[in-house]
Amino acid sequence: MTGLGILLAHLAGDYLLQSHWMATEKSKRWWPAWAHALTYGLPFLLITQSPAALAVIVGTHAVIDRYRLARHLVWAKNQIAPRRFRQPWAECSATGYPAETPPWLAVWLMIIADNALHLLINAAAVTWL
Repeated sequence: MTGLGILLAHLAGDYLLQSHWMATEKSKRWWPAWAHALTYGLPFLLITQSPAALAVIVGTHAVIDRYRLARHLVWAKNQIAPRRFRQPWAECSATGYPAETPPWLAVWLMIIADNALHLLINAAAVTWL
């Protein structure tokens, strides 16, 4: 149940509880990022009562979303490719993917990477803290 609980808490916090204001402003200013992170953390109260786990879940969520760190993760993993497939950060900074990637695909792949990053951190926090 814990794995399913973590997934459901993530989906509720990141999609159902996030307002349009939070979604559009969280990468620009800290206040919306923290407002989103705190509301994101609410469903996790049903999963864990560990203050350390909740702090990691909320704190990392704020930082990841504020700086859109998933795009950095995507760009970094794409640097594993042969040199001719690597792109400089300046050409990939929007999503982590090069400009020739269809925009809809680049955005969705970045969102998937963002979700995976949050889920991995949340699972680790709930399991070990």
